[in-house]
Amino acid sequence: MQNLLEDLTKLFSKEEKYTSEGRILKNVIIEDALKLEPLLIKLLLSDKKIKKHFFQDIEGTYIFDKIKFQKFISNKQFLPDSYTAFKNKIGLTTADEYITEKKDVVLSWPYKDCVLEGGQDKEDAKRDEIFWNETLAPDEIDRLLSPKVLTNWKKYDKDGEQKVEEVSENDNLIIKGNNLLGLSSILKKYRGKVKLIYIDPPYNTENGGFNYNDSFTHSTWLTFIKNRIEIAKQLLSNDGVLVINSDEIEHSYLKCLIDELFGRENFKGDFIWQKRKGGGNDSHFIALDHDYLTVHVKNSLKSIHEKWRIPYEGSYLERYKEIDEKTGERFYWDTLARDGLQNPIPVEIEAPDGAKIKLNSQKSKKSIEEGLKEGSIRFTESKNGWSLHHKVFMPEGKVSRSILTELGTNKTAGDELVSLFGSSPFKYPKPEGLLRFLINLFTVEKDLVLDFFLGSGTTAAVAHKMNRRYIGVEQINSAENIICERLKKVINGEEGGISKDVNWQGGGSFIFCELAKANQEYIDMINEAKDAKSLLKIWKKMQDKAFISYKVDIKSINENVADFKELPLEDQKRFLIETLDKNMLYVPYSEIDDADYSINDEDKMLNHKFYGGKA
Repeated sequence: MQNLLEDLTKLFSKEEKYTSEGRILKNVIIEDALKLEPLLIKLLLSDKKIKKHFFQDIEGTYIFDKIKFQKFISNKQFLPDSYTAFKNKIGLTTADEYITEKKDVVLSWPYKDCVLEGGQDKEDAKRDEIFWNETLAPDEIDRLLSPKVLTNWKKYDKDGEQKVEEVSENDNLIIKGNNLLGLSSILKKYRGKVKLIYIDPPYNTENGGFNYNDSFTHSTWLTFIKNRIEIAKQLLSNDGVLVINSDEIEHSYLKCLIDELFGRENFKGDFIWQKRKGGGNDSHFIALDHDYLTVHVKNSLKSIHEKWRIPYEGSYLERYKEIDEKTGERFYWDTLARDGLQNPIPVEIEAPDGAKIKLNSQKSKKSIEEGLKEGSIRFTESKNGWSLHHKVFMPEGKVSRSILTELGTNKTAGDELVSLFGSSPFKYPKPEGLLRFLINLFTVEKDLVLDFFLGSGTTAAVAHKMNRRYIGVEQINSAENIICERLKKVINGEEGGISKDVNWQGGGSFIFCELAKANQEYIDMINEAKDAKSLLKIWKKMQDKAFISYKVDIKSINENVADFKELPLEDQKRFLIETLDKNMLYVPYSEIDDADYSINDEDKMLNHKFYGGKA
């Protein structure tokens, strides 16, 4: 077998496509094998020994056994570094193969159809932040996305911390834990009930100062976002809205991704938010001082479309405001067509007053005539020629522009946090004014707002002051020691942010809980470890109590401790985390009565009420 490996290595070395700087490009070879690339087939057939091993002779016709070939190539590694070598040597396996890579064939980017379970760790001033994640193929996911046990329940109102007796849909909810699993846990209870989802995910800028590690590779970032939006979409109501904050690095790719998940027809445009005023930034060519807020709706309903597609300021629209005689609704006339449009159709129309109007339009003559007859279209004449207008109904407070310049900046948001906590725990928070604008535009009082990258808690704080219900999910420690403290101040009538603008007087309540940890507890311990000695102690505990992946050869790891110690500390941590079964990061609700998890009776009662199970 070793000679066959050497023969293959020599053979691939003859073809530039399969080598780079003396290394074999294994992924390229595997992809070509899956595609039955003629270049690869011809190359393999050129060697008698290799042909005999990977081809079957059927009456003079050679049939390529691509499964056998792929298995062989994947199992015999061209190893790039010590971590990969150690990982493969001591055995993360599936069936009779070592796990060294995913073999999924995807259309758009690597691992698109997999799940990035992703865990955020808090930033630590003494070391670079590490984003622990593992990409899981579909066949590796068993209970990962099942509802999880919620624990550490607390309720806060003006009188302080209260015991949680009931969990209703009217309660505001803050959940601490992995946001992918948090979303999965609330799916049954809140499916189709969320009016607005706003998220400000990590931007993928390789900027280590952000409290989430946002230096993902491009494909990993897309997978990370895709997994979460697929679940979030199910939580939206039929007229629900998704708004995602991004910058220029991933904005275009993000738009395409959400188009795929929601449908291109459900993209309603971008808001451009001015995040800084004056001063320098970290751009090297164009001074970029804005973020994008990409807006998609769950369903492209006409009423939704007309509600927001208003391109002028309210003062301008006052000149065009009228009252619909039949319904009494307020509306304005929006320009539909004028000379010089792209791909215009010459149209000649006879208007009700007898005038013959010639114009270039993107609407058909029949459509225009029908609109004139029913009163939904009219013409105006100016020095620039004839213009065609149609009715757009204008609900109170829903007029907006796409350029957002007076809603606060990153500095404004930072100052808001300083006023609350004495310092700003986040480098690039969002101002309350920006969230007020979005919540006012897309929701009414009592509507449900969701943010599953809650960060410093701005979305929840603003929703609370605007009498909206809200759910927030956050994994890093800010979930309890920043967000909860901020919301307590809101309940007690704090005067910062938008408080004066909305005449906020205090009041209300919220419930805090967190996902009950299983393997996540060991990941936290591994993250905090300072040396190999500490990690080996954790590994010993893991063998007794943790849920180890079925792929792991525990005996092999214990026999190769010396090799483990030779790895850099971060690689030691990576390896131990990969040995854990990711289906068991948190305690499944279905196993709440298992004595091994020690879930107390009070938590059991509240979980049953939350999930609608047994009382």
